[in-house]
Amino acid sequence: MENKFDLERELHKIEQWEKDQKDLWFWEKLGRLPFKLLDKITPAIIHKKLGQLLDELGSYIQTGGQYLVQNEKVLERFPASSIEEVSHLPLEKMDRVCDEFIESRIAFAQYQGATTGIGGVFTLAIDIPVLLGLALKTLQEIALTYGYDPKEKKERIFIVKCLQFTSADIVGKKAIIDQLSSFSNDHQQVFSQLQGWREVLMTFRDQYGWKKLFQIVPIVGIIFGSMFNKMFIEDIAETGKMLYRKRRILEKIHQIESAV
Repeated sequence: MENKFDLERELHKIEQWEKDQKDLWFWEKLGRLPFKLLDKITPAIIHKKLGQLLDELGSYIQTGGQYLVQNEKVLERFPASSIEEVSHLPLEKMDRVCDEFIESRIAFAQYQGATTGIGGVFTLAIDIPVLLGLALKTLQEIALTYGYDPKEKKERIFIVKCLQFTSADIVGKKAIIDQLSSFSNDHQQVFSQLQGWREVLMTFRDQYGWKKLFQIVPIVGIIFGSMFNKMFIEDIAETGKMLYRKRRILEKIHQIESAV
């Protein structure tokens, strides 16, 4: 059983990370081009794929759809037979398994980005849905490693909020942190604040759309595809780990206080 002091120390590290998210690097500021400009330079085939993703994301929240991971494959990494048992394991064990999954997903994203960068705009149309699917699966695996079941609708809502957080601006990040601070007690309110799936895809395009355009150039796109996909999954994974880790730490602290 972890002690309250160690858990609060880890919680402080996460809260410091949250504070560090209040500013954007120049690279990210440059990426926030006006939607109209992106509309003009983005090929029609990419617009079509984004429209399909909009429908798929809505389906994911409602049912899990094609992106739902198999819990059993994640549980194999633990000395546990259920998600409930995982939730009672030491935080250190959760962190270690989580990092293993993240490392694997980042490597796959890098390889996949390079592969789809070979053919320019045609393979880019394949890359976009695969990348979003990889992001969702990465976040689900992180959820499971901290003892939360993505088959539950409330966890899929939390995962979409993690996606939003990654591509949100300073104001948006603060709002999402405030929303998620009471998530365990009032996830329905967070659900209502999604305001439809469209905003998730629009912020996704706002931040990453222009970067992916470099991938349109055949062969040269190999370098950009590999680099951008790696960065994207790194950001997604860091956000998911921090926010899910925070929830687990707070619940462990609450359990200790309730036992006193």
